[in-house]
Amino acid sequence: MKAIATLLPLLLAVTSATAQADPFAPVAWMAGCWAQQNREAGSVEQWMAPAGGLMLGMSRTLKNGRVIEFEFMQIRAEPDGQLSYVAQPQGRPPTVFKLLRRGENEAVFENAAHDFPQRVIYRLAAPDQLAARIEGERKGQPRGIDFAMRRVPCP
Repeated sequence: MKAIATLLPLLLAVTSATAQADPFAPVAWMAGCWAQQNREAGSVEQWMAPAGGLMLGMSRTLKNGRVIEFEFMQIRAEPDGQLSYVAQPQGRPPTVFKLLRRGENEAVFENAAHDFPQRVIYRLAAPDQLAARIEGERKGQPRGIDFAMRRVPCP
């Protein structure tokens, strides 16, 4: 019994260190394919599962059968273990947003120096519903854009 009492704190410390060693644990639920609600079929966001210190994502929005917007995205583990969200809308140069806060089903990334948006938010609203939001100020006025998505099979 004394051996168990001695080993239990060690086991808990190892388990805790292992959980902390995976910086993607707070965002792994984003992996998969998500259809944009209230958009034309084929308007999707897709995230690969984390591997090698990186989650890769891409999105496209269709209107009248043509792509009107697209974006390449990544969530990466920085050398210090913190996560960053990197956005390249329309293939522009990357903009980096640092993880500001995270919850069990939410991740908020921020780049206060960026013109718009300054924050990128992902929230798992239900097992099959993803709520994304970009927000910040533009010309001194608060602004936010919501993106409601539902999980769909990946092609």
